[in-house]
Amino acid sequence: MSTATIAKPQAKQPGKRRRMSLPVLLLIIAGVLVLTSIVRLISGADGITSTGQMSTALRLAVPIGLAGLGGLWAERAGVVNIGLEGMMILGTWFGAWAGYQWGPWTGVAFGIIGGALGGVLHAVATVTFKVNHIVSGVALNILALGTTRYLSKFTFEDAPQGSSKQSPPIESLGTFDIPGLSSWLETLNGKHWFLVSDIAGLVGGLVTNLSPLTVVAVALVPATWWVLWRTAFGLRLRSCGENPVAAESLGVNVYKYKYIAVIVSGGFAGLGGAFLSIVASNVYLDGQTAGRGYIGLAAMIFGNWMPGGLALGAGLFGYTDSLNLRGGTTNVHALILLLAILLVVGAAYLAWKKKYVSAVVTLVISALMFLWYTSVDEVPRQVVSAAPYLVTLLVLSLSAQRLRMPKADGLPYYKGQGK
Repeated sequence: MSTATIAKPQAKQPGKRRRMSLPVLLLIIAGVLVLTSIVRLISGADGITSTGQMSTALRLAVPIGLAGLGGLWAERAGVVNIGLEGMMILGTWFGAWAGYQWGPWTGVAFGIIGGALGGVLHAVATVTFKVNHIVSGVALNILALGTTRYLSKFTFEDAPQGSSKQSPPIESLGTFDIPGLSSWLETLNGKHWFLVSDIAGLVGGLVTNLSPLTVVAVALVPATWWVLWRTAFGLRLRSCGENPVAAESLGVNVYKYKYIAVIVSGGFAGLGGAFLSIVASNVYLDGQTAGRGYIGLAAMIFGNWMPGGLALGAGLFGYTDSLNLRGGTTNVHALILLLAILLVVGAAYLAWKKKYVSAVVTLVISALMFLWYTSVDEVPRQVVSAAPYLVTLLVLSLSAQRLRMPKADGLPYYKGQGK
């Protein structure tokens, strides 16, 4: 046999990182659950894994996750979507405006339409007129905020129980539990057993007090993965974000796919806004999104532009946001201890990797966290309110080393530029 036919082993590419396998990810999650259970027993903060806490976290994670899915669709096609916040704002207003008049499901549909209209504006600016994506997104956020405030004065101010900054109440979509399972898990969670009760609280939060729209939103995560990674349509769309010139040479209408992606992106963000005004609070409120569009974008980046990682990020941000509503000061105090322990584990890992300077710095930060935990019984309320935003900055800073955005993301594309 000729040596020319023997495949040569490929040299490892410098700087290339291996993707984390599913078993390793599950092992890490299991380890975090064990540590959380230990912290709960030490601190006595049973609320950190209660069914109610997890149910609230899921409800708060949904709009963040929907905004993140919107960002994923747009950026996989090569369009940076900073305008998610504005699209969510349009979704909250359109959803409430239609919802209080014609029912909540009609409001959901109009919320999607409102967000999609924002997507059309962003697509026209970035795809057709080649406006800088960041500039277009920021302008859209400002435009959406000003437009909804202006429209509220003429639509909600004279309506029963409405005002210039608030819509009339919207009929509820209703909630449901999984019969038998929800009550059993809640009972098991109430026994406060090591690990078992914590897992029961986590799972119980996913099957208790559910809105039908929550189920739809959760189902959109695997649906997005299937469409973008398992269909020819998804392959063409993603090729527009990686190499639009090559895609065009194969007959792909790059403009069309970018438009579709950004409009779908707006629809997802609008659905997240409708969730806020119809499910989360049953009224539209001025400033209701509170930066969730930006946090959704952060969740997408944390998830490395993948639906599964995005869902984990949204869950993390939703959990920290839920601390504002349920036992915040006590629970955040317990989570400081959890963070300190996780930093010790991180320092040990860095030392094993022979990154001694980073390990020492991490260990020092862990010691400061332990000192903070032991010196106070409760953290200030301001820390609880800032927790979602602090977690956003922390997660982005820690995950920045492993990120890989689509290669053509944010770059202007001109039809026929490859010829």
